[in-house]
Amino acid sequence: MIIGIDASRANRPHKSGTEWYSYYLIKALAKIDSRNQYILYTDKPLIKELCDLTDEVGPSDCGRIDRGGWQSVASPYNNFKAKILKWPWKFFWTQGRLSWEMLIGSPDILFVPAHALPLIHPAKSVVTIHDIGYKRHRSLYSHEKIGYRPKIWNWLARAVTRGRYQATAYDYLDWSTGRSLKKARHIITISEFSRQEIRRYYETPVEKISVVHNGYNVELFQKKEMDERKIDAALEAHGIEKPYLFYVGRLEKKKNVGALVEAYVLARHRGGWSHKLYLVGDASFGYDEIKYLINEFDVANQVLTTGWVSEEHLSYIYHGATAFIFPTKYEGFGIPLLQAMAAGTPVVASRAAAVPEIAGDAALLFDPDDVEDMAEKINKIVTGEALRERLIAAGRERVKQFSWEKCARETLKVFNGL
Repeated sequence: MIIGIDASRANRPHKSGTEWYSYYLIKALAKIDSRNQYILYTDKPLIKELCDLTDEVGPSDCGRIDRGGWQSVASPYNNFKAKILKWPWKFFWTQGRLSWEMLIGSPDILFVPAHALPLIHPAKSVVTIHDIGYKRHRSLYSHEKIGYRPKIWNWLARAVTRGRYQATAYDYLDWSTGRSLKKARHIITISEFSRQEIRRYYETPVEKISVVHNGYNVELFQKKEMDERKIDAALEAHGIEKPYLFYVGRLEKKKNVGALVEAYVLARHRGGWSHKLYLVGDASFGYDEIKYLINEFDVANQVLTTGWVSEEHLSYIYHGATAFIFPTKYEGFGIPLLQAMAAGTPVVASRAAAVPEIAGDAALLFDPDDVEDMAEKINKIVTGEALRERLIAAGRERVKQFSWEKCARETLKVFNGL
């Protein structure tokens, strides 16, 4: 059986939730599946980590691209290859170029690890819908127009959707998700919470949806002993000083980072402690509001941003932190929760969406819409050593239920059941 995978997100240099899911799932499938043949479809040549799916360390001869756009991939069973699908525009690669590839020569199964199924696709298509937060929280998502010439893209969008949608980021998310739920043979989602949300808003039959939880990088994050010199070096590289609290993820409205800044200021004032707060991740929709609050509260020396950080350095940041704070308003899963628990970092998180399902009793939860509650819980974690130790122990036990290998095996079971 030939399984095609949209690897465009997995191939991005700066990864967050959906990109890490795509990347690690591909790597895990390469390790466990020797029977099927895989084609990775991408818009750009594969980066080193994807053109070499083996565990070998050192130079690899993968990466050569022939005239047909095929790129060699080193994998444990030699059953992976890549097809580079060039596209002249920044937008609509999935609906344009990937659709054309499906028309001229589709695989037996197409797997799209994100929400957008191409217009043309094989009958056996599987799509992962991570969440549908845009249905519940419309204002937390970007409504910017897509494309350098919005009028042209807008005309195309309205033509394709019979006037229902325009070429905006929000409309594309809404249209592509709804279409995938309708057209795909099977849907994978990453939590029971997301499955219930999908059924609520789209009335998708329960038998069409499988819940497959995410995993985390065990080798990087689950280390009982860490080299303190490496931790200090990583912190110094990003300008991080102990003691500190931190958040990792996109700096955006959906993640509720603005409320975190307010709660931190309140908690620090009441608690009298000196921890700084570091915001780790790329700026996204709503970042201007976050910057405004930092300046408004005059805490630019206490609340600092680092930009995107590699996973290796991120693991050291977890190990050096007093606590990890996850204030999200809506989350389909929350991979950082697993990373923190594996690293032995106490977790303070919002009582929202899928967070309680994933964290279980291994996190101190607060109401994401109540800054007072958030501040109170931050104070408790900073001042409560016994509480931190309890959460660390609970987290290390809880995280044993998740792995990328388990995710890959359950995903492969979905493919084999089509």
